[in-house]
Amino acid sequence: MNPTEAAALLARCAAFDNRQPSLVAAQAWAAALHDIPLDHDTEAAVAAYYTTAPQDPNQRLWIMPHHIRTLRSKIRSARLENFHYEGNPDETPAEYLTRYRGQVQAIASGRIPAPTNRPMLDGPPHRAVAQLLSGTARPADGPDAPTPRPATERPPTGPLGVICPDCAAPIGRPCKSAWRHKARAPHPARRRAAAGDPIRLDNDDTVTARRYLATQHLARTNGDDQ
Repeated sequence: MNPTEAAALLARCAAFDNRQPSLVAAQAWAAALHDIPLDHDTEAAVAAYYTTAPQDPNQRLWIMPHHIRTLRSKIRSARLENFHYEGNPDETPAEYLTRYRGQVQAIASGRIPAPTNRPMLDGPPHRAVAQLLSGTARPADGPDAPTPRPATERPPTGPLGVICPDCAAPIGRPCKSAWRHKARAPHPARRRAAAGDPIRLDNDDTVTARRYLATQHLARTNGDDQ
């Protein structure tokens, strides 16, 4: 766009916002829009700008060169929404680029009417869609429905992630106490095993003393119950 064309564009803008075009303004707009021609899309960009109401009702609309560039690009891109390249299977890469750019330019500029139908996908349908169309798909709740995969459970961590060397509680199960097999906190040996420390099991005297204390506790409990 040269200064003369920019002046004509500013005159069109002035019809909406009552600005006072000048030679300096025309030169500035020509510099900002040096790669944008004064065509129908550029003029349509001005109309589109002043057709859209501002978010703030008290705001004064005042179009600038960057508005022209953005709105003109949107107008041309809208014509390419359903574009599908029509090529030649035997064309070379250079021929492909030339034809592709030519078709895009022709449709974006409006010289060729924009396609109104979306392009169809190439290739056969997905296997699940083909089964539905042919009637061979299995219902999701039928007797032949595939078995759903079980949810993946996170493995136990910490002391419950190892077998207890003291009471032989399996992985994921709590330790057992010496009486009535009630659940209890992990044994020290199990905590050491989970931490990777050396396992030190109780000696025979300690085990005997624990059994005696457990027997006495059990006798007192039964006496209280009676």
